[in-house]
Amino acid sequence: MELEQIHSPVTNKLLADYWSEHAHIHSFFEYKYNDDSFDDRIAYLKKRTHRSKELSQIIRAYMGQYGISQKAERHLSELEQDAVVVVGGQQAGLLTGPLYSVHKAISVILLAEQQRKKLNTPVVPMFWIAGEDHDIEEINHTFTITNGEVKKRGYSERSKLKKMASTTELNNEALQQFVVNVFKDFGETEHTEGLLKKVLHHAESSKTFTDFFTLLLNDLFENHGLLMLDATFEPFRQYEKSYFAKLIELNEEIAMGVVAQEHKFAQAGYAMPIEATEQNANLFYIKDGERFLLERKDGRFKNGLAHVNFTKEELLLIAEECPECLSNNVVTRPLMQEMALPVLAFVGGPGELAYWATLKPAFETLQLQMPIFAPRLSMTLVTRQVDALLQQKKLTITEVLANKVEQKLAQFMESVKDEQVNQSIEQMQKQLQRQYEQFASYLQRENYHVEELLQKNKNYHERQFDYLQSKLEQQNIEKHEITIRQYKTIQAILYPNGNYQERVYSPYLFLNTYGELLIDDLLALPMSISEQHQLITL
Repeated sequence: MELEQIHSPVTNKLLADYWSEHAHIHSFFEYKYNDDSFDDRIAYLKKRTHRSKELSQIIRAYMGQYGISQKAERHLSELEQDAVVVVGGQQAGLLTGPLYSVHKAISVILLAEQQRKKLNTPVVPMFWIAGEDHDIEEINHTFTITNGEVKKRGYSERSKLKKMASTTELNNEALQQFVVNVFKDFGETEHTEGLLKKVLHHAESSKTFTDFFTLLLNDLFENHGLLMLDATFEPFRQYEKSYFAKLIELNEEIAMGVVAQEHKFAQAGYAMPIEATEQNANLFYIKDGERFLLERKDGRFKNGLAHVNFTKEELLLIAEECPECLSNNVVTRPLMQEMALPVLAFVGGPGELAYWATLKPAFETLQLQMPIFAPRLSMTLVTRQVDALLQQKKLTITEVLANKVEQKLAQFMESVKDEQVNQSIEQMQKQLQRQYEQFASYLQRENYHVEELLQKNKNYHERQFDYLQSKLEQQNIEKHEITIRQYKTIQAILYPNGNYQERVYSPYLFLNTYGELLIDDLLALPMSISEQHQLITL
């Protein structure tokens, strides 16, 4: 495994500005990402009190369902004794979802280890599973590669209800068939049999999307003590009672602050990532297993679809007596995280960076600091097969990420065109055109009235020429099929559908190629969070 670091040609203005020392973007955050910030943040956390023992017991209870490794147990003991956490999170996607879920977990672990040494204090890695999210269509599929083409593979079961990932029951037979189909697309390697057996075992043991996600992530990071917690875990919801109450009590001020900040963010030249409104309560109500966003109107909290209409006092009572009936959204999740956990730093991607930039006034309303925002590592995994193809085609990964493969393929296709075929067909078409013109002139002189029939006949012959040309071109392409597929394979693996690989594929595509030591070996590389893109040749 080899590591190279590059400045990627794929740029994100907001992320680039965040890495710039003097950019205006820093006014939207509490801290810049540097060593001084970590010193300041740990000093702030030491002045606060946290319910660490209770939190540790809740995480232990959650993880106990899936297995707690020795290192995770050590981290739980440290958390119980007031350790701080580096946290990141993601939806519970099938086969862990896109690679960036795993990249977040790797970033969390590496940053926690780095800061443990620098600060000389226990820092533990934690993954917040967003099991409360209800957009199942975002998490019920993955992508594979067949014949150099990107292919979507979906889990067959569908639900019309807006149920959360943590309460959406899986059909084990359909899930196992999904896994088998995905691995068929991956192709057989020396690692396939053992890996598939393990994934199928976890699929059989899973009742929900979140179960399957947690089992897989726990398996992949077993040696690294990654703590995990599902936001919907009922003991955790009970733990959050008082925090929900604060979000309800200060609901209007939180919403107004986010709206004002988002407008400032847009005026600074960025997008409006949340499109917040002052009426949005930024809390969901769970009814009959479905999740409904509450709106604040006329001093009440409402959702017309769910036919719910609460006074503030009634919603506060729900927070006290049934906190599992409430759920956070994109605004309140970071706030809840800050109240519930001793967060040293939050690890997120470019999308999260955008919406976090709107939240500083909300934190201040709750008399909290925003934690340090740590952009997750961005990586591209390069298989040995693709590395060889890059050398053969004289392509660099930077060129691939700049979308140059299609250009190179077009140049190749142009170079192998059979010009004799094209010229011959063109001459035949011109000759036919002349003959039809002569024949039409004759018919007109002799007073025949068959213009429509003649045109129809001419169109037929032109279509036959087009058909002949397309078939000859297809045969010519088939002669160069291997080379064409090689170009497409480079594109499909490194920059599929014009996206970073980490946004498309599950890690199991690469685990199937490299083996189950992939995560351990990635974590052994000398990587740290920075603006550079990590190229890793497997």
